[in-house]
Amino acid sequence: ASAVIKRYVDLGNALNATALNAIGTRYVCLLNASELNMIDSNSLKLASLNPSACLQLTKDILYAKAKRAFSDRHSSPAYYKLIEPYLGGAPGMDLKALRKDNVNMEVSTLAKLRTDSLMSLTPSDVRRLLGINLGDLVKWQNVPPIREWVQRQKQSELDQLEIGLAGGTQEGYMNIVTPQFQPPSSASLGTVVMTPHLLPALLTGFLMMLVLS
Repeated sequence: ASAVIKRYVDLGNALNATALNAIGTRYVCLLNASELNMIDSNSLKLASLNPSACLQLTKDILYAKAKRAFSDRHSSPAYYKLIEPYLGGAPGMDLKALRKDNVNMEVSTLAKLRTDSLMSLTPSDVRRLLGINLGDLVKWQNVPPIREWVQRQKQSELDQLEIGLAGGTQEGYMNIVTPQFQPPSSASLGTVVMTPHLLPALLTGFLMMLVLS
């Protein structure tokens, strides 16, 4: 199938909405970066894709195109539903911008975000993004990458969510590092070993000085 798609593109055919819907998400995931960049952003307005299972690079490229495609709907309540399938490629700053829109994000969507984007969110950010779905977060607290996100947060801030999340960092927690002592070098050992051999000569010289004085 990927060879057929490549042949289609090589013949100069456009990856428009009709082509994207015919290919489907499964095979869109097989397109390389050059082929993905040939997709007209406006095609995504009519295409039905959900690239959440694609490679991260694919999700990043398609998110940027979807953001441009739906930019004229950004202030509309419908914007979130349009952009949601592509959020796996969204940077953290774009996710934070959604906080004010009462989007009621599903926890399953939160779990499919870019790892760096998810880790950039505070418990307050997550509360505002999930909205009425916040209570479902506790069901995911042991599922990666939600588990890693929980572990990065202060437990006191997780407690403020009032949903029973556990596993965050306790206040005053410190990593105890065992001191590593530097072993004596061969040079210092040599000095220690040689010192006893110098003592007889030093004592002899000292006694001679006493006799001659």
